[in-house]
Amino acid sequence: MTLPTTPTAPNTPTAPILAVTGVDKTFTMHLQGGQRLAVLRGLTFEVRAGECVALGGASGAGKSSILKMVYGNYAVDRGSIVLRPPCVDIAAADPRQVLAARRDAMAYVSQFLRCVPRVPALQVVAEPLVHRGTGAAEARERAARLLTRLGIPERLWALSPVTFSGGEQQRVNIARGFVSELPLLLLDEPTAALDARNREVVVELIREKRARGTAVLGIFHDAVVREAVANRVVEVEAFAPAVGAAA
Repeated sequence: MTLPTTPTAPNTPTAPILAVTGVDKTFTMHLQGGQRLAVLRGLTFEVRAGECVALGGASGAGKSSILKMVYGNYAVDRGSIVLRPPCVDIAAADPRQVLAARRDAMAYVSQFLRCVPRVPALQVVAEPLVHRGTGAAEARERAARLLTRLGIPERLWALSPVTFSGGEQQRVNIARGFVSELPLLLLDEPTAALDARNREVVVELIREKRARGTAVLGIFHDAVVREAVANRVVEVEAFAPAVGAAA
């Protein structure tokens, strides 16, 4: 797949959409006697409106953990993760603030689709819009446009995605993440299970989000995709703890 190089970010406001500052992360290995494993030290970067920042580094460097910290799934040891708007520090926010930020400020395409069995694919995709107050008919229409664009045939829309193939599930996952227009979009290997045609569609969708001012933070192991959508790479291994450092 040959894709054009991504354009530079448009003029953006002074304040970044996402500012990660001095974040440390340690995991406690409860099945190994409570051993503590230091993963990140002093993680610092920003993502501005219209930018796509890629997290680079080898497997196990902590890239997916960073996305989960930004989304509020993982706690941090210290540091701040400030999201604007609504200007909330996810690292210090209470659960209600995190849920509100997820609803109103950031979307997340994880590596795996998690949905309630028997809920139709069209409803799975439309759900984030409905939760933010969009009318049901408009939400379904927008969901249908994305599913069509991503090659999910209409005959499958009334079926639960749990019955779909891995690639179909990932396309539903992508549609759900892209259906809302929110300040921040988090992407964890969005093209990993896709064929060439659908990879190109996802690249187009990311570029369109950037053009509308969305800040994108993602993990892209496909170098061609990364070069096509990202204008900057944060090398996560630069924030690895020093060898022998205490957890």
